[in-house]
Amino acid sequence: MDNETNLKRSQHHLPSGVAHTPPLEPTRLTSRIGMLRPLQIRDFRLLWAGMTISFTGDGFYLVAIAWASYELSNVPTAFSLVSFAWSLPMVLFLLFGGVLSDRFDRRNVMIAGDVLRGVVIAAAGALAVTGTLEFWHLIVIAALYGIGQAVFNPAFGAIVPDVVPQELLVQANSLDQFVRNVAERLAGPALGGVTIAAFGGGIRGAGAAFLVDAGTFAFSALMLSLMTRRPVARRSESTPLKEIREGIRFARSQPWLWGTLAGVAVSLLFVIGPFEVLIPYLIKNKLGGGSEDVGYVFAAGGVGAIAAALFLSQRGLPRHHITFMFVSWAVAFALMIPYAVVNAVWQAAVIEAIAFALFTCGLVVWGTLMHRLVPKELLGRVTSLDWAVSTALLPVSFALTGPVAEWIGLEATFVWSGILGGIATLAFLLVPGIRDTEKNQALADTPLKEEDADLVSA
Repeated sequence: MDNETNLKRSQHHLPSGVAHTPPLEPTRLTSRIGMLRPLQIRDFRLLWAGMTISFTGDGFYLVAIAWASYELSNVPTAFSLVSFAWSLPMVLFLLFGGVLSDRFDRRNVMIAGDVLRGVVIAAAGALAVTGTLEFWHLIVIAALYGIGQAVFNPAFGAIVPDVVPQELLVQANSLDQFVRNVAERLAGPALGGVTIAAFGGGIRGAGAAFLVDAGTFAFSALMLSLMTRRPVARRSESTPLKEIREGIRFARSQPWLWGTLAGVAVSLLFVIGPFEVLIPYLIKNKLGGGSEDVGYVFAAGGVGAIAAALFLSQRGLPRHHITFMFVSWAVAFALMIPYAVVNAVWQAAVIEAIAFALFTCGLVVWGTLMHRLVPKELLGRVTSLDWAVSTALLPVSFALTGPVAEWIGLEATFVWSGILGGIATLAFLLVPGIRDTEKNQALADTPLKEEDADLVSA
């Protein structure tokens, strides 16, 4: 085996016994639809087969957890408490999840996260369909689910550059947002709402949706187990705390990174609680909708996100990508304001579609920044830091949403959420150096390297 072959394998963390099949020639379809090009890579196909089904299950969960909460206690404070129980453990465990992602085979870390969440959601489904689910059960279930996400998410965020060459990262991130939103925001919520209604529309209906979600985690774990093993070189002298500090040092040296994380953290403080907690409450109590209407509104967000992902996969990144990202997010957050005046489910769906289209535009840019500008050996820890910082104030947002809505009213909460979220986002564009990547062409497209071409296999 020659030195060039050894170099290629070491760069992509492949075990010495793994052989590659010849690269696939681009088809007419993949040439015309850019975001399909990463699907020429076998491991990427397996990853996204599992993720498509798993994200669909997440859409079932999104509707089921809100519906079950309001069936057991029909006040905004109730779902605020469940959301708080989910977000706090997730935030606390994220940095640990990042260390796991950079120390071990990311595929195995993701499987562990899938298994934990699958078992927890299966227990929720069993309790619900037997009519024994109580509100405190939801609190425990949400907390364990959050820990599972803290294990899974950093590894998932870091594994894409392991299997996709740099020149396809924009397309891979566009496909991420496309599939995620088709499944998690469109098909999943719509089917979840219908499933709950078909099984009586109450707790037992929510239980059926939970059981479907549990099955999707099992499928995802199976697909991940079929992917190529990518052992990570471990440094014996390194400790978890030292590795966390290494990731933090890198983030602090990059204004585009820490400035965006801080901006999103502050913005989500004002937006995420009202969005997650109050929109299902609005549909159920003010608009008189059922579980299928909650699914319909969430699915409309998926339609908008899909359109945005398709647009950016063909267009590529804007030259002023940081400005584009922040403005997209600011307008998306400001669209919380119109929820204060909606009087029909279709109106809420239109707002959701526009807001998610804009939010997804920003996410495609952000994912590409992370994958291109963060060293691979740090990506798990930096991804966990991304999640930990940007979601750090979620527990506070969820804890405050219910009491604030009861104090100033549902409509006023939506208005102030949109105003404060939009202004806070734009304010962080003033951070010195945050737009430097727009000036130095750090994200300029580069031709496919010879060693990266080795990844494209059948």
